[in-house]
Amino acid sequence: MLRYWTAGESHGQTLAALVDGFPAGVELDTAPIDEELRRRQGGYGRGGRQRIETDKVLIRTGIWRSTTLGSPILLEVPNRDYKLERLDDLPRPRPGHADLTGSLKYLGSIRGILERSSARETAVRVAAGALAKQLLAPFGITALGYVVELGGERIEPIEGDYQTLRTARDQSEIYSLNPDRDADIKQMIDQARKAGDTLGGVMEVRVDGLPFGLGTHAQWDRKLDGRLAQAVMAVQAIKGVEIGMGFEAARLPGSQVHDPIHYDASQADKPHLGYIRPSNNAGGLEGGMTNGMPLIVRAAKKPISTLAKPLASVNLETKEPDAASYERSDVCAVSAASVIVENVVAFEIAAALVDKFGGDSLSEMQARYELFQKMAQER
Repeated sequence: MLRYWTAGESHGQTLAALVDGFPAGVELDTAPIDEELRRRQGGYGRGGRQRIETDKVLIRTGIWRSTTLGSPILLEVPNRDYKLERLDDLPRPRPGHADLTGSLKYLGSIRGILERSSARETAVRVAAGALAKQLLAPFGITALGYVVELGGERIEPIEGDYQTLRTARDQSEIYSLNPDRDADIKQMIDQARKAGDTLGGVMEVRVDGLPFGLGTHAQWDRKLDGRLAQAVMAVQAIKGVEIGMGFEAARLPGSQVHDPIHYDASQADKPHLGYIRPSNNAGGLEGGMTNGMPLIVRAAKKPISTLAKPLASVNLETKEPDAASYERSDVCAVSAASVIVENVVAFEIAAALVDKFGGDSLSEMQARYELFQKMAQER
C-alpha cells in the first residue's frame, strides 16, 4: 500500500510528509519536485507569503545514491517564515475557516487550529505527488492540472496533445489552457483585491496513459473514484468534486451520457488495448476502475475565507459582536489549487498502480504490467 502522512504548522519550523510503500529502484530527481513547489507558490492573485518562502524539498530518508530503497521516504519543506512561538492568538474567529469549530473541539486556541488547518500544509502534499509522478513516468502516465473557471468565468481550453496543453498552461499566469484569457481574468482578480474580496474557481486534472483496471468494483472503499474524491475533497477549500461529466450527467438521458465502445486492432498495443470511445463522459472510470480512457477530475474551490474587509464575528472572550480577525492572505489561489489537485490526483493514481502491479520494486512492477497487458490483449 502506497500512502503518506503530513506534519507541520504554517509558521512552524518545517512541513513534512512521510511516504510509505514507495517501490525500490526509482531514480529520483528533486528538480521536478521543486518545480511543482514553485508553481504552487505562483499564479496571479497570491499574497505576500509567497515572496518570503522559496520552497524546496529535502529528501531525508529512503534513498541511496538518489535511488529509492523501498523504505519510508521523509520529505521536508522548511519554512523560512518560522515565527510560530512569537505569534499571538486570534480573538475573533474568521467565517469559513476552522477557527471556531476547531478551538471548541480541542478546547484550545484559534492559533493552534489555523496553523495546522492552513493550506500551507499542501506544500508537502504537492511534494508527495511530484514524487509519485516519478513512479508514473516509466509507465507512460502523465498528469496535467489547469484552471477551467475563475470567479464564475469559464475559460475554454484549447485542444491538443499533452505537450501542447502543458505549454499553454505554463504560458498562462492563471494556469489555464487559454493564455489569451489571462488579461480579463487578472482584471477580475485586481477588482476583487480593491474591494477587499476574494475569488474561487474550478480546476481540472487530466491523466493520460492509464491502463485498464486500476481500482476495483469489489469493495466500496477501494473504488478509485471514491479514493480520488476523498483525496481531492480533503484539499483545503475544495467544496465539490466531479469525475467526467459529473453533475451534468444527472440532467441528461442515458443515450447522451454513456460512452459507446469501439475496437481498433491497430491500437491494440496501447494502454487502452485498442478499446476506444468517441466520447469520454465517464471521465476514464467505470465501476470504480480505469477504463483505458483519460481520467478527468474537476474540483471546485471556494473563495479564500480571510477577507481584507472582514465579515461579522464574535469576540470569544467578551462574546460581543466584532469584525473577524485578519491574517495575511491571498486574493485568489485557484491557480495554486490546480497544482495541488494535480499532485494529489497523481499520488492516488500511483497508489492504485502499486495496488494493481505490486510495490516492492519498480522492475517487478514493470514486469507485471507488461504481463498483464499481454494477457489482456490475448483475452
